[in-house]
Amino acid sequence: MPKKNVIVSLDIGTSKVVAIVGEVEFEGYVNVIGVGECASTGLRKGTIVDIENTARSIEKAVEKAEQMSGVQISSAYVGITGPHINSINNRGVVAVASLDKEISSEDAIRVLQAAKVIALPVDRKIIHIIPREYIVDGYDGIVDPVGMSGSRLEVETNIITGASTSIQNTLKSVHRAGLQVDSLVYNALASAEAVLLPAEKELGALLVDIGAGTTELAMYEHGTITYSAVIPLGGDHITSDLAVGLRTPIMEAEKVKKEEGCVLQSLMPEENYIEIPNVGGNEVRRVSRKLVASIIEPRMQEILSLIHTEFNKSGYNTSLPGGIVFTGGSSQIEGLVPLAANYLDMPARVGAPRNIGGISDMVNSPSYATALGILAFGARNSAAMETASTAPLGSIFQRFISWFKEVF
Repeated sequence: MPKKNVIVSLDIGTSKVVAIVGEVEFEGYVNVIGVGECASTGLRKGTIVDIENTARSIEKAVEKAEQMSGVQISSAYVGITGPHINSINNRGVVAVASLDKEISSEDAIRVLQAAKVIALPVDRKIIHIIPREYIVDGYDGIVDPVGMSGSRLEVETNIITGASTSIQNTLKSVHRAGLQVDSLVYNALASAEAVLLPAEKELGALLVDIGAGTTELAMYEHGTITYSAVIPLGGDHITSDLAVGLRTPIMEAEKVKKEEGCVLQSLMPEENYIEIPNVGGNEVRRVSRKLVASIIEPRMQEILSLIHTEFNKSGYNTSLPGGIVFTGGSSQIEGLVPLAANYLDMPARVGAPRNIGGISDMVNSPSYATALGILAFGARNSAAMETASTAPLGSIFQRFISWFKEVF
């Protein structure tokens, strides 16, 4: 298997680390050929708190992926999240350089560089700079300006930033596990790549990835991201609530959440009971699923309330036509869709990964949306690099490579 056809994604989550090996085929299509997964012990609320433990978890996940795929892994596209992530919109403007006023690739690079000039605190770093639309001599809505004629080129961008220390800790953990980082990818951006439909991105949709330690948001409109945020609440908080409320061990509470959980008390009949052990494990008690739902519902309402707050911060003051799309492990709890549709007053659905090949049955679940989305980003990067490599060598080519790495 040629090395250039193989890419690896690494999703370093609060509850688990997932490594997926994919083979890039025609037009960026990816075949999954290896999956490795390991419990994560070095993160809290999406933030690395123990580099050594995180590195060990990465090593174990990568080793399993290597065994399944038969590929030796030396580098990966790495997901990043945490409450430190936020985004801002900014505009760049340049004059078209050529005498005939035809916009070149170099002009497109220069205008993106101009959009990067923002007043960032010293403790923050740009992760992505994503072009939303180009404007040529006042005409907006342009996706690719190269080859068009004009004298003034503008670009509207969404710039995703993160805390420098958190970014460095992620890089250190990956390096300590013996891997190089091909690129960092914001998790919600990756999840959206895996589960959102093109029509949803175009109409306007909100991607919500409910992970173990965090809930990540990415809002799309006219095909591009316009706002992103991370909420420091997730499925682990629901599990903790169940452990306290039912007086049962954390592992048992997690099992109850996944197998018997529901976010709406009204959906649960009174006579529906389950058996759970006490904390000491010496006694088994019968509790109603309605009681389980009564513990989960307030926490999920809190998460939805924070989602609504972030939605208002985005400046979008009407319901999104594409609705809200949930993904992530905790999105699979029964009753989430009707609760969210009613609470947020917009259509809702749970999204699973799309357009995956190979051993798709193993990862065809919302729990793997981020890892598969990172893989899709890597495939796009690989395809763009291959296209660029056929262009004439020189400063423009080198600057294109540099720009693409910054954007993705």
